[in-house]
Amino acid sequence: MEQAVNGLVVNGTTSHGPPTLHNGDTVMHEPLPEELERELPVVLDGQIPLGDLLSRLVQTMYAELTEMAETMPHMSDAARKRSVADWVVKIKRQVVKLYAIAKWSRDASVVQKAMNITAFLMDQNRQFEDAVMGLKYGRDSLDPARLRNHDLLTSLDVLTTGTYRRLPTCIKEFFIRPSPLSDEEVEKTLADIEDAMRYRLRTSEIIPWEMSQYRIADGRVIFTAPKLFEASLCLLGAGKNDGWFFVNVEFLFKVGGDQTGMQEFPRTPTGVLKRNIADEADARLSFYLSPDEPPPTIPGVEPPPRPQLPEGVVDAPLVRVFNFLQMMSLSYQLEILWYQAERMRSLGWADYMAVEMTNNRQKMVVSYWVRNPSANTASQSSQASQARNRIPRLGGKLSISIVQVKEKTGRGSLRSPKARVLAELQERSKLERSRPSDEVEHMRFHVQWEPEKGALGVTIGPEDMQIPPDQLRIDPDDLDFESLLRRVIRRHTEGIMKFFQMQLTRGAMTRNVFSAPGEITLVNHDSAPSLRVHLCADEVVIVTVDPRTGRLTLRDTGDLAAAGRGPRFATISDRLNDTPWWLPEALLRLRLTTITDLAEQKVQYLGLQSFRQRNFAPEELAKLGPDARGTLYIQLANFPSHYLVLVITDNDYRYALINVTVQRDTMYNNMIMEDIGWLNVRRIHGDDVAVEPGAGPEPMVGQKRKREDGVAAPTGQPYPTSFRLDTKVLRELYAYCCARVAYTKVEQQFKLRGIPYTHVNSTTNASAPELAHIQSSLARSIPALCVLSSDILSGAPAAEAAMPNIRVIPLNWWSSDQAKVVTCVKLKYVQQPIGKRASGTSVIRPSKRIIYDTREAIVSFLSDDVDKCVDEFLEEWARVSKMVVIAREVAQMSSKYLWTDVRLLSFDLQTVEFAYAADYTLSLTCTDQLSSTGGLYHLRFGRVQPDDDEHLMQVDDGAAPPPHNPHEDVEPYMRNLLRHGRLSSALHRLVGLLRETLPVVAELEEIRASAARSGACVDTFAKSAGWFRILYGDLRHALDFRLMAGGRVVILDGSHSLFDDSGDGLGTRRLTGATAKAPSSSTIAIREDSVALRAIPDFPSLVQDAIKAAIAHGVSGRFAPIDIGVICDVTAVRVVGRMLYQKVFEKLESLAGSKTSL
Repeated sequence: MEQAVNGLVVNGTTSHGPPTLHNGDTVMHEPLPEELERELPVVLDGQIPLGDLLSRLVQTMYAELTEMAETMPHMSDAARKRSVADWVVKIKRQVVKLYAIAKWSRDASVVQKAMNITAFLMDQNRQFEDAVMGLKYGRDSLDPARLRNHDLLTSLDVLTTGTYRRLPTCIKEFFIRPSPLSDEEVEKTLADIEDAMRYRLRTSEIIPWEMSQYRIADGRVIFTAPKLFEASLCLLGAGKNDGWFFVNVEFLFKVGGDQTGMQEFPRTPTGVLKRNIADEADARLSFYLSPDEPPPTIPGVEPPPRPQLPEGVVDAPLVRVFNFLQMMSLSYQLEILWYQAERMRSLGWADYMAVEMTNNRQKMVVSYWVRNPSANTASQSSQASQARNRIPRLGGKLSISIVQVKEKTGRGSLRSPKARVLAELQERSKLERSRPSDEVEHMRFHVQWEPEKGALGVTIGPEDMQIPPDQLRIDPDDLDFESLLRRVIRRHTEGIMKFFQMQLTRGAMTRNVFSAPGEITLVNHDSAPSLRVHLCADEVVIVTVDPRTGRLTLRDTGDLAAAGRGPRFATISDRLNDTPWWLPEALLRLRLTTITDLAEQKVQYLGLQSFRQRNFAPEELAKLGPDARGTLYIQLANFPSHYLVLVITDNDYRYALINVTVQRDTMYNNMIMEDIGWLNVRRIHGDDVAVEPGAGPEPMVGQKRKREDGVAAPTGQPYPTSFRLDTKVLRELYAYCCARVAYTKVEQQFKLRGIPYTHVNSTTNASAPELAHIQSSLARSIPALCVLSSDILSGAPAAEAAMPNIRVIPLNWWSSDQAKVVTCVKLKYVQQPIGKRASGTSVIRPSKRIIYDTREAIVSFLSDDVDKCVDEFLEEWARVSKMVVIAREVAQMSSKYLWTDVRLLSFDLQTVEFAYAADYTLSLTCTDQLSSTGGLYHLRFGRVQPDDDEHLMQVDDGAAPPPHNPHEDVEPYMRNLLRHGRLSSALHRLVGLLRETLPVVAELEEIRASAARSGACVDTFAKSAGWFRILYGDLRHALDFRLMAGGRVVILDGSHSLFDDSGDGLGTRRLTGATAKAPSSSTIAIREDSVALRAIPDFPSLVQDAIKAAIAHGVSGRFAPIDIGVICDVTAVRVVGRMLYQKVFEKLESLAGSKTSL
């Protein structure tokens, strides 16, 4: 690096050479990168810590999760899922953004270093530019600093004589310093000049009263004009004609408000400003004095004459300097106010405030609330309305000017009486009969406020256009233009708010809503006056004028519940500023929207479905009353065609229950209100009974019913808590409507069937304990329906089994579940249920739709479909009543018919199971009892399971199968027996038939089982309820068992019939016993060729052999052979039948063996 001569580096920086060791070696010290980085300036512009972003996102997520945890339990399942999904998507986006920022932050240190290096290079660039500018300034400033011309005369003297004869006076004065004054001389000189100033001020100088406060010190006099200035003057000398000269001045003011930029306006001027003030002040002080040196003259130009004092006029230089400094002080203050106004424009007021200053800088005009017509985006209709009601371009003007005020006497005088007297005494004593050359000019600030007529579409009253003078006064001790302007705007805003307040409270459209005390309140805050408009409940909106923009603004009170209403308020405010006269209508709409929002929020908390509009024609909406301002339709979940309507009036809600019908033939599926019922919320929510039975006649079918239960006509009088809709009240109203609709549907079914009904108090209901968990706060206030069993069960089976009164009670109308109807029937004769379901409790539930209280003998029938509850009840009653009759008859058979082995095993209103003989059981159920075919009976045969441990422990593979009831094959034929005649008689026939056929089916089952064990091919089956057949293995021979009257059974050849036709068709065989004529061999041959079954060979002899074998076995009973079989008692059928089966089987086997040998 090249070293300059003066020890500096060529580029101008100080040289820092490397140190040298003793041996002459140079030590090179390279700075470390860390040291270089520490010297870089740190720039943090536009950067924030990553932790702040992460903390803010986590806090936001936690706050939203907390809010969702509080609000989501009241939502429906679909709404909760949708809310969670939306929240997850939103948070996912934020987390992805944060993840991207976190990835980018890895390079934050590199970016920071680059920014620091950039700042360092910019600083170096600035230093280079400063150096260049310094060099340029040096070049420009050295040109005028040239040496004066050489002294030629002195040079000639030195050259000729060898020395100089004289020196210039300036050199002598420059190089030879005069002897300084001593302290005593200085003090004496100052004391002399102070005495001279004091003498002149007291004897001859005219001092304006405004700066009559002065003090003399340090050789000068200091005049103080309160709230204007403090000036220092001094005399040129003690002579009579020596004048004053200006020393210094300090303006007495204080700047208030924002102090930014106030360093440009110092109280004590310095530099050029002070020099200009001093020159002007000296010129005014020496206006009539002769100059010490004549001014330079220009050849050919005659200088103007100096001003001369006329005769009788005394020079008053202090008056002139006072007028000058007074104007300077006021102008200085006005400039400060202008600067503050311009600074306000730069801070956001530029588009809404205009500042103008006259050329003489003595008047400033500020226009506020300036409207920009180019930014108007209103619609054509709004622009046409504005054309008719033209809104001024500005809100008003505030002008501040410096004016001269004439001296007055009396109350409006600028001086006090004492000041005026002292001024007159001064003039008389110092002027005598002369007059001063100048008079005091009384300058003051004049502030004027001119509100524009029709600003914001409002013409304020004359009393509101006046403002107290104290609020317009410019205080030098607190120069704050913003506070002055805000006081003016505040007064203007207050007048506008008073106009709107009167318009809202007295207007024809709004007085019914806002005329009550406390609805519209004028609030005078520190910022700006505003109207506090009470909308409903605790909802309040603040109407004010923005002091800066002059725009009407609607805002909430700042609570969390109103956080989402900002966009709505902004939309309304935008339209209001286009058409300010629309404010009353806007507040009415906002009030209606707020009331609807609150009601809709309550509805959503309950998880109900609501609509603000339904497709009703205007004439349909008129049915809700002329005072209806808005509606909210709450659809009943279980009854979609019914709505709970919240009718919003001027004073409070009115509640109605409507039934709608959709007109499918219209283009837009219009709805019509078929039925409207007004609800009395006080009676429903209060302690009174909500529903009372009507006393008038019942309406005809299809006629609109008159609502009298729990319903009152709208009165229009507000409740004490106007528009305060409690969630509990809304829930009860909704539940009441569901109950009312459910009752109506049940009543309509009664009316369609012509069944009379009455209302009974539900507190007397002895409903089943199974339903005790279903409760509602209105359950005891809603009456039940009561019908007579003779009416509703007319024509139904077993109607005599029910007590006279039957109660019908709708259920679940208070919950979101499907509405149900319970019908309670008390049975006349009680048959206690028995069996597994009936053990251990007094209440059994044999099916989903039936509950039986065995203690009270009350059967409760549940119906899930309110519209078909009567049909379902009748169907269930038909089934239950038949089961009750069957159980009763079975229980009486052992004593009534002496069937001791007939016993009831199980009974639960749906199924009756009983043993009809020994351990043989039958289970009965019935379905479709109201069908035209008479319903169906289902029979299930079984055997009583043994209870001993021996059977219970049979778990090996060879265990015996459960006992089989052979009557199962007869079930298709037995079921139809119960459908003919009275049920009790039919049941007796069925049981009797089962008992009589039991030996037959038992023996046939045993024959089949033994044949199966022996490998013989024999089949047994039933052909009807009393007809059974054994089919032998060749499928050509059969043995029939047929039940006859009187407990007799005929066992005959299957190829014959009880009414057998002869081969030639001549007649029917009679059962004549052994004397009957046997058929001829030709007849038998013809029959064998014509029918499937063939006659058993030698069957009569086989019958005789079987009878003999039965007698040998000791059979008891009667029996008689016939030509085609044998007739015997039921008690003997097993032995006779088995013997005959074996004889026939052996006969057929022998014949089959003989044919095989042949």
